[in-house]
Order: sequence, then structure tokens, then C-alpha cells
Amino acid sequence: MPRGTALECCLRVLTLRDHSEGELRKKLSGKGYEEGEIEASVARMKELGYLDDLRFARSFASSALRNGRGVGPRLKLELARRGVAGSIVSQVLDELAQEYSEQDLLAQLMERRYPGFDAATASDKEKRRIVGYLQRKGFSLGAIFRELKAHED
Repeated sequence: MPRGTALECCLRVLTLRDHSEGELRKKLSGKGYEEGEIEASVARMKELGYLDDLRFARSFASSALRNGRGVGPRLKLELARRGVAGSIVSQVLDELAQEYSEQDLLAQLMERRYPGFDAATASDKEKRRIVGYLQRKGFSLGAIFRELKAHED
């Protein structure tokens, strides 16, 4: 049984953190609100400027990039999973590509995650583990190999 109106629930949810429209709809639906009430509440939140997928995507993506949680395909997948439209995802990733370089992000993550790593003395198993980790984060193989080569000093 839902507590209060869907509009009140939206306000409570959005005060905690920014959400995408898809996330908010899923949350309201899970709490048992009817489709008509969900639509009206989401429309009102958008009208008031409390719900904006473009703002959410920019914030989420830049945070993920800064914190090394994902780049490129991984970030695209995470935003799509949160219900952000493909056109918005593409726009945001294009904007952020101007601001952040994959190679710089990779270098920062390597320094933070594997300080003092020396690719020349590392075992093949250790290199494969690192490459796998970085690939799961969304880095391209070319960028990963360039970074490992830079660590062979």
C-alpha cells in the first residue's frame, strides 16, 4: 500500500539524489502507484525542473569518469540501465569526451588502483588480471596496452 500520493513520493525520492525518469517510474511502480498517477507525477516533476534526464546523465557520467567507475561502453550501458534515452547518452558522452581523455583517466586509475606497478617485472597472470579489470571498466584494449607500455620503465 503506497504511503501518500505519488507526487509526495517523487519529492521524497528526488530529495535524496537525482534520478532518471526511468528510475523514478520504476520506483513508483514498485511502490504500488497506478500508471495514471505515475504519469501525472512524473510530468509535474519535469515541469517543475526537478526531473531532468540530461542533467542526471551529465552528473552520473562525470562522477563515474572522475571516480574511475567506467568509461565508454561501460558508461553507456550503465546509463541505459538507468533508463536514460540513447540520444541523451550519446550527447552526454560526446560532451564529456571533450572534457576527459581516456588515456588520462586510465593513467589516473592505474596510479590509484595499482601504485608502483611495473609491467616489465609483472607476471603474465598479473597483467591479464589488470587488463581484464580495465576492460570491464570500459577502457579500450589499445589504451590499456599503451598504458602498460608506459609502465615498463
